[in-house]
Amino acid sequence: MSNSEILYYPNQMGRIILLSMEEVLGQKGLEGLLRQAGLEKLIDNYPPDTMELGFPFDQLSLLQDTLEQIYGPRGGRGLALRVGRATFKHGLKIFGPKLGITDMAFRLSPMENKLRSGAEMFADIFNRFTDQRVRVENNPDQLLWHIERCPICWNRQSDAPLCHLAVGLLQESLYWVSGGKLFKIEEIGCIANGDPTCCIRIDKQALD
Repeated sequence: MSNSEILYYPNQMGRIILLSMEEVLGQKGLEGLLRQAGLEKLIDNYPPDTMELGFPFDQLSLLQDTLEQIYGPRGGRGLALRVGRATFKHGLKIFGPKLGITDMAFRLSPMENKLRSGAEMFADIFNRFTDQRVRVENNPDQLLWHIERCPICWNRQSDAPLCHLAVGLLQESLYWVSGGKLFKIEEIGCIANGDPTCCIRIDKQALD
């Protein structure tokens, strides 16, 4: 179902995502993606480095859709995961101090506390500074990351989950929070499929 409401990320977050796409795709690859998406205005003209809400959800959604058009569903998924991981790395430099996750006290806390607190702090960043809405559900063995307003699949429809960039971002964030451990992270519900939220399941037990 189409949603005509205009919602935004801060310019700074849009800039971080585009820089991450450039890192993964290369400059020429990103230029081709932007042209294919009809977003030539962003070539060599990324959003300014400000927290003003100016990067529309529909542009990010369009970029994700175009990525799959160019590289196919499987290739687009792999690239979006890599973009998500790069987005966390770039974003950590800016938002890490705001989150408190770079503090030594946080880094030394028990693993389960770090996973839960880290997920809640990441959600708070989106809820405070963007039009995206995130709710974290804490279960005994899993965390459920519910995106109630999702820019990645905004106005898209699909039979399969689409929010691979968000999965990649969470993969890298938990890898960093845990000190290098890998966790099973899977999108089990997607608004584009008709689900009430985009739901990403995070197993609390590390894979290794």
